[in-house]
Amino acid sequence: MAILLGIDPGSRITGYGVIEEIGSHCKYVASGCIRIQDGPLPERLLQVFQGINSVIEMYNPQSVGIEQVFMARNADSALKLGQARGAAIVAAVNHGLEVSEYSARQVKQAVVGKGSAEKSQVQHMIVSILKLDKTPQADAADALAVALCHSHTRASLIRMAGATGRRNRRLLNR
Repeated sequence: MAILLGIDPGSRITGYGVIEEIGSHCKYVASGCIRIQDGPLPERLLQVFQGINSVIEMYNPQSVGIEQVFMARNADSALKLGQARGAAIVAAVNHGLEVSEYSARQVKQAVVGKGSAEKSQVQHMIVSILKLDKTPQADAADALAVALCHSHTRASLIRMAGATGRRNRRLLNR
């Protein structure tokens, strides 16, 4: 059993999603958005850091997944997004948490089964997988998708490590 935090970083809105792994199933814990107030970039980055810090203190996750920066047409926006990611990562690492990064394509593939899925498809699958009563806001749904992707990846790595360990023991016993 583990609590996982997913983060969808942004310089205006940073989404977060918290899930609990119970065996091979995931249970919804919380989600929301950290809405960044207007102001100079350093102050906005501080708001991201403090917001993620508060979420970590409230839910005490064991591990964090965060979406990677994708290069859009606007380099300035990508740089600001990267800085917001950095503030969120520092908040997690400051708590001694392991941080794993996932591309938007990996996240969509893990949740929808198609790396080119639309935001609405991600939201629909989040409601279905986590058995939610209502559709979360887009940034919160994306963060929950990151958390689910992180959970799937962790489970796959554990299965692979177990299979490798069994194979290595068989080779040693020959």
